[in-house]
Amino acid sequence: MDANEILDYCLAKKGVTESFPFDNETLVLKVDTKMFLLMGLERQPLAINVKTDPEWSAELREQYPQITGAYHMNKTHWNSVTVDGLKRDLIFKLIDHSYDLVFKSLTKKAQNAVNSL
Repeated sequence: MDANEILDYCLAKKGVTESFPFDNETLVLKVDTKMFLLMGLERQPLAINVKTDPEWSAELREQYPQITGAYHMNKTHWNSVTVDGLKRDLIFKLIDHSYDLVFKSLTKKAQNAVNSL
């Protein structure tokens, strides 16, 4: 799985925008105004940061050495996921979960605006 495949998958979701607010290498994907995925485009092997429910985070970190607490982020809620060696279904599930968590944290007005797109 490569960065373009992940980007295409994310951009197919409602209300998703992309930007580079930190530097020219870290792609940030947001739903409305909130981040749900970060991806270092120059990093090898490819890794993404996704938001994850804290209980599931603990399970994932125990089960997969490719999943760790996200660097420079709240490690209770964010995981760094090295894509190599993980099944694409799991990566998509993590992306979906992150998007859903962030979407649910939006105001009802923002959720309605996203849903109307």
